Amino acid sequence: MNRPGGGRIEFAPAHDRWELARSYPDPAFQTLDPRFDVIKPPMNAGLERLATGFRWAEGPVWFGDGRYLLWSDIPNNRIMKWEEETGRACVFRKPSDHANGNTRDRQGRLVTCEHEGRRVTRTEYDGSITVILDRFDGKRLNSPNDVVVNRVDGRTGRATVVAGDLDFPNGLCFSPDESKLYIVESRARPTRLIHVYDVVEDGAQLAHGRVFVDAGDGSPDGFRCDIEGNLWCGWGGSEALNGVVVFAPDATMIGRIALPERCANLCFGGRKRNRLMMAASRSIYSVYVNTQGVAGG
Repeated sequence: MNRPGGGRIEFAPAHDRWELARSYPDPAFQTLDPRFDVIKPPMNAGLERLATGFRWAEGPVWFGDGRYLLWSDIPNNRIMKWEEETGRACVFRKPSDHANGNTRDRQGRLVTCEHEGRRVTRTEYDGSITVILDRFDGKRLNSPNDVVVNRVDGRTGRATVVAGDLDFPNGLCFSPDESKLYIVESRARPTRLIHVYDVVEDGAQLAHGRVFVDAGDGSPDGFRCDIEGNLWCGWGGSEALNGVVVFAPDATMIGRIALPERCANLCFGGRKRNRLMMAASRSIYSVYVNTQGVAGG
């Protein structure tokens, strides 16, 4: 923007303008439906910025046994680590093959989508990396984005398509009992959509796909469910929309957490899985909430 007379006005990036709440309750929390009041951050909880200085933070996953958070800093080709005990952020893995989505499998091992490697990998307990999937029907994968773990055919390693009618599928999340799978369709027109499917045949197939939410002007990305089945969604689309949006199981938008940056993805962490961890553009934010995330990634 130009100043009258020819001088240029420089605006500070949103992440540089962020400050701790000066009073409680934190004005970043907005109730849209009374159901949010039961699960939203308690009155004396404020939004915290745990770390900043990244180029695009994505794929957060919590390791409760080590009390640390991992997430991908995709353009910088690294996976980062934040330690709850010390508050320290450091590099966990570099290069990461431009890792994106992360989760944990049933044995607690890290499962990662790699853009550059065009594969999905598992990090073993000794730090070695096993390729879970890198091709389908004899062709290399293009750019795996996000991942959740339900069941893998360990005998054949064979992949099957369970939802093939989506234009650029993005975030993935199971309901608490794994009877439903939510998927973001990022290039749906004219607006982004969140779909929901019934999980059938002992977890091997999806059925009865339908639109759960039309995002309108919003831009949903990654998400997770709490133990009551509410869907906590990373959200963006404009400065006014950036943050987290919460939907009840009946698809009603019940609450928002405003952030100064677009939130790409989130997970639940902390000792009781009641600390919402948000990967938002250049920063990692957190806040305690009055619910718990579903166990797992």
